Amino acid sequence: MIAYPDCSFLCAVYRLQDNSTRAIAWLQRQEDPLPLTSLLLYEFRQSVRFQTFLFASDRTRGYSARERTAMLEKLELNIAAGAFKVVPADWAAVHALAERLSVQHTAIAGNRSFDILHVATALHFGAREFLTFDERQATLARAEGLHVSLA
Repeated sequence: MIAYPDCSFLCAVYRLQDNSTRAIAWLQRQEDPLPLTSLLLYEFRQSVRFQTFLFASDRTRGYSARERTAMLEKLELNIAAGAFKVVPADWAAVHALAERLSVQHTAIAGNRSFDILHVATALHFGAREFLTFDERQATLARAEGLHVSLA
């Protein structure tokens, strides 16, 4: 496995934002499907659903149920078309790596659980590149020897 993404990368692919052009361009240059795990898919889907919750109570935040549905449907279509491949992980091994990362980095850098889990997943799969727009997560990935090309 060459690269592994985080949720910020997927969000940039499926919702227009400052980083969308770079994320889509990176994805279009790839010949092989980009791997995704069930954890990453859960975080992305939950984030999209949460944005709809925010929008329902304040129209200046989040986005509509129609946009949520379109984003989730497009993701499923891209998985079916082979742009992404859902890959299984040995979650016990990922959690062990995450614990090591937490011990070594969190007290100093303030890393969040999902950030640590995504970097640990990338390490578990032997990825060389980590795809993120999150600076704190990029710093963690770099500290662990991963190349970060988007942050």
